[in-house]
Amino acid sequence: MAPERGTRRARSEDSTTLPPAERAREIALRLLTHAPRSAAQLREGLLARGVEPQVADEVIARYIEVGLLDDASLAATIARTRHAERGASARVIAMELRRKGFGDEDIEKALEPLTREVEHESARRLARARWERTRGLDRDVRVRRVVAHLGRKGYSPSLAFALVKELASVDSEEQMQVD
Repeated sequence: MAPERGTRRARSEDSTTLPPAERAREIALRLLTHAPRSAAQLREGLLARGVEPQVADEVIARYIEVGLLDDASLAATIARTRHAERGASARVIAMELRRKGFGDEDIEKALEPLTREVEHESARRLARARWERTRGLDRDVRVRRVVAHLGRKGYSPSLAFALVKELASVDSEEQMQVD
C-alpha cells in the first residue's frame, strides 16, 4: 500500500523523482514555511539537503525577485522584536544577525532605529526593574546583579555602572526623605 500524500515518507519519495530545480523549490518552500530565513540560511538549508550550489543560488535569486525572501525587512523585524521583547542591545542584535547570515548593509539598516538614546532608555528600564526586584538585598549584591543583567543583554559595563549609580542615588534620596 502506498503512503498517503502529505506524509513525510510520501514527500521524500516524490521529491526524489522531481527535477533538481523543482526539488530545490519544494525544499525551499518547506523551509520558509517552517520559519522565516535569511538568504544565507536558506542556502545553507538547501545545501544540507543535497541541492547543488548553482541550483540553490538560482532558487534563492528567484525568491528574492518575487519577494519571498527579503533580508532587509527580516533583519529589521528581528532587530525590532529582540530589542522590544528582550531588551537586547544593538551589539547583541548585530551579532545575532551576522550569525544568521545577514549582510552588513542589512544589519546597519535594521539597527538605525536603535539610536544611542533609545538604547540608554532601554538599559535604564531594565536596570530599574532589576534594581526593584532586588530590593532588600545588600547594596553590593544589587549592584552586581544589575550590572550582570545589563551585561548579558549586551550593554557596556560603563553604562551599567552609571545607571546603578543613578539608581542608588535615587534610593538614598528616598531613604533620607523617609527618615
